[in-house]
Amino acid sequence: MIQASCLCGAVTWRFEQVPTQMYHCHCSRCRKVHGVGFATYLNGPAQGFHLDGRELVQGWESMPGVQRAFCGRCGSVVPNIWEGQVFAPAGNFIDDPGLRPQAHIFVGSKAPWYDIADALPRFDTWPTGFDAPLLPDRPPLDPPGAPRGSCLCGGVTYVVEGKPLRAMNCHCGRCRAARSAAHASNLFTNADGVRFTRGADLLASYKIPDAKYFMQVFCHVCGSPAPRIDHSRDLAVVPMGGLDDDPGMRPQAHIFVGSKALWFDIADALPQHQAAPG
Repeated sequence: MIQASCLCGAVTWRFEQVPTQMYHCHCSRCRKVHGVGFATYLNGPAQGFHLDGRELVQGWESMPGVQRAFCGRCGSVVPNIWEGQVFAPAGNFIDDPGLRPQAHIFVGSKAPWYDIADALPRFDTWPTGFDAPLLPDRPPLDPPGAPRGSCLCGGVTYVVEGKPLRAMNCHCGRCRAARSAAHASNLFTNADGVRFTRGADLLASYKIPDAKYFMQVFCHVCGSPAPRIDHSRDLAVVPMGGLDDDPGMRPQAHIFVGSKALWFDIADALPQHQAAPG
């Protein structure tokens, strides 16, 4: 049995059998709803799949008949079922799912700040054998200028006007559960370096009770991660997957690789730190 949960633990799910496929998706919609450079999904038949905590699951219809599901308390992406298949984010698995990524899909929509370093097969859109609609990328809602960002539904938009201080890929268990992905990719600037241009009233947040700083901020309509402003440390933490423009900085290191997902291999040459960098 393969088990997983959202960040707060209120929504849990499990597979009685190993799913059949696992892939990294680079489409702009997955990037926004996870806040990362790519999302990793497993899919397989709905038979033998169980989900508890449904009363907290919310959804936003990203295309007719398809809901992007998330925990309304903490914002983690949770599985959805489409045409008899379960599509489950890999970042939340507590156990080794027993499957490894098989391909990169929608690389035609890849984030400009992320470089694919492994040798997995690549597809510009859906892989061979998938009969599913293609959805256009959503255009930015703000005028060009400073790097723009938004949630998937477009209710929350922002611009990054501050100078980028650093960018990190974080593999800690909290980030993986919060972003429902292999790792978080965050850009840091000063607290006054991010300006919300619409939808600040749509933001929700969840703080782990015993965490000193860690907090997930997300759009309560679609669940997409949003920038977190930490005035106590004069920092703004920007989920890079939500950016519509190239921020001018690439991730500089992998941190907390001691907590890395068992199913994910780091293939690039960036520095790796077992915990926080010194």
